[in-house]
Amino acid sequence: MFENKTEKVAREEILSLVKEYCSTYHNQKDPFKEGDRISYASRVYDHQEMVNLVDSSLEFWLTSGRYTDEFEKKLAEYLKVRFCSLVNSGSSANLLAFMALTSPLLKERQIKRGDEVITVAAGFPTTVTPMIQYGAVPVFVDVTIPQYNIDVNMLEAALSEKTKAVMIAHTLGNPFDLSAVKAFCDRHQLWLVEDNCDALGTTYTINGEERFSGTIGDIGTSSFYPPHHMTMGEGGAVYTNNSLLNKIIRSFRDWGRDCVCPSGRDNLCGHRFDRQYGELPVGYDHKYVYSHFGYNLKATDMQAAIGCAQIDKFPSFVERRRHNFDRLHKGLEEVSHKLILPEACPDSKPSWFGFLITCKEGVSRNQVVQYVESRGVQTRMLFAGNLTKHPCFDQMRASGEGYRIVGQLTNTDRIMEDTFWVGVYPGMTDEMIDYMAKIIKEALSQ
Repeated sequence: MFENKTEKVAREEILSLVKEYCSTYHNQKDPFKEGDRISYASRVYDHQEMVNLVDSSLEFWLTSGRYTDEFEKKLAEYLKVRFCSLVNSGSSANLLAFMALTSPLLKERQIKRGDEVITVAAGFPTTVTPMIQYGAVPVFVDVTIPQYNIDVNMLEAALSEKTKAVMIAHTLGNPFDLSAVKAFCDRHQLWLVEDNCDALGTTYTINGEERFSGTIGDIGTSSFYPPHHMTMGEGGAVYTNNSLLNKIIRSFRDWGRDCVCPSGRDNLCGHRFDRQYGELPVGYDHKYVYSHFGYNLKATDMQAAIGCAQIDKFPSFVERRRHNFDRLHKGLEEVSHKLILPEACPDSKPSWFGFLITCKEGVSRNQVVQYVESRGVQTRMLFAGNLTKHPCFDQMRASGEGYRIVGQLTNTDRIMEDTFWVGVYPGMTDEMIDYMAKIIKEALSQ
């Protein structure tokens, strides 16, 4: 088939066929009919993602390469940050963000075992997991309803002489009170890590400047798992404006090595064999000098290739999420005497990941959810509900060690009992949104 053709021409023919294949077999959807299954989230893509994916696979570089470089540059430009590192998942992004703060290069601000990090229990576990695995102590405070974010009035009470950081997520696209949390961290010289995995595209106005969530603290993280704001299948990112933190993040991501020369480009710095590190002999190959106990958390170039197509579409994804949220909110306002509807944080413009609903007294979440699910609308809990009630905390709960709770987790427990959410992903049509509103209202009349 490719006889007497250049590699370039052959590739162009293959990619042309991929485009036709995707358009024929992947992007043909029947109009929505009542009763059709409505997922809480789904991928939104066209032929460009598939063309990029095949283009990358034809190169067979496989590991991080030119698409990775392009994606890191594009995401950094979009967020208006200096540094961005692509990784293999959002959970790995959180792991890197936390572990970067344990680096000895941070001197007196290094997080050590036994130090404390303020966070919340109403969220996804991998915001907290790195602290526990390392030996730091998560300090849990309550959240507010209907914003579902940290109660900033509890910050000072959670502070101790061991506190080194605050690490919390923006809940389903709704940012926490960044003005209050950032001021608290600045006042006490604490690191601030924004788990931005459910909020990419959210903006927040602080000190008169509108900025993206994830860029106001010291480190931000994102996830590109299929349900998230954009997808690579699996993937994540860590971003910062701090050059030292960026160096540390890259080291932990890339096996813990000290060398910053990119893969496949030996001795770019010109000092591979002429320096001395630790107690190694002078001239020991710098590519095999390790300044941290790191990991291999890089993504593949095939993942990055998909991301490069997704990020070009991303602003339209955000606008559609906002449209869907607003339409669903309007559709449910007539039952606000039975349901607590979500509210955006002041000074914010959320890129909504989902639509959170809390049942008021006398309304059974279990009955509502079962009815809604039986009519084809997929629901989700607010992740862990109260993480400290899960089996992974059994041993720590029994010993009374390894974490602290400040005050009462009253709203956290209520979320565990009474809250659920439905999706607003950009592939949803107005007909789907209206059907969800109809079914939720029907559930309340049963």
